[in-house]
Amino acid sequence: MNRRNFLACSSSLALSSDMLSAEELSFNGRIKKAVKFGKKPDEILMNKIVDLGFDGIEGSAPGLQVHEMKKVCQEMNLPMHGVVYNKHWKVRLSDPDPQVRRESRLGLAQAMKESKGVGGTSVLLVPGRVKGDQETHQDLWDRSIRQIRKLIPLAEELRVHILIETVWNGFCYQPEQFRDYIDEIESPWVQAYFDIGNMQKFAPSHEWIRILGKRTLKLDVKDWGSKNGFCPLGQGDVDWKKVRQELEKTEFAGWATREGNDGGLENTVKLMDQFLGL
Repeated sequence: MNRRNFLACSSSLALSSDMLSAEELSFNGRIKKAVKFGKKPDEILMNKIVDLGFDGIEGSAPGLQVHEMKKVCQEMNLPMHGVVYNKHWKVRLSDPDPQVRRESRLGLAQAMKESKGVGGTSVLLVPGRVKGDQETHQDLWDRSIRQIRKLIPLAEELRVHILIETVWNGFCYQPEQFRDYIDEIESPWVQAYFDIGNMQKFAPSHEWIRILGKRTLKLDVKDWGSKNGFCPLGQGDVDWKKVRQELEKTEFAGWATREGNDGGLENTVKLMDQFLGL
């Protein structure tokens, strides 16, 4: 039964006016598909997302219009499962300046609160960037971990995960490194947000999934090819069959959010269903 049919036949059940949060929404262990969104509601686009069969969206914070977005999400029963921390490139946890690192930490805390306010369960974080001899790989590792650890009590209080994403930032280009980085933080509230396409350049995506194991709580869905870069799903080098096999082995059941362009959301929903076996 799709969401619209469920809503149509549920009036006799006297449902609460409050939408189920992303954490409470039950999908019986399956992968839930979402798309990236912005800071404010767009009812036309959100209606289209619902009609196409997506399960949710992921926003951007800080600066999210929490009350307005929550209201529309509730009306459409379209949960915002989390947010992307939108300052992590310019205001970095790895910056040589301690005041910038503090500013980044405070911004991340605000993003966590906004995620909680809209019903989300996570904030996607890029922990910094390797940049010259003042921002080395070890600097990024040490500085970001110190700042993230300061936010673990808040994460536990809000029940909002800090999920680390690896990108082309000079950091943790091997899955074993990324695994060890997550483990060093030593908190169930800081885990991995694995981007399937980002890291294909450095090792097969399915190997990342295997090595990260249960640390991966959410997925960014992308494809990448050595000849065509980031591309529509199925047109790159990702071995989607092996990706599905490794996800099954880890019993992954969480949000998978498409980041990229497949020539329209109509194509995206079909490709996600095809390649993730939804």
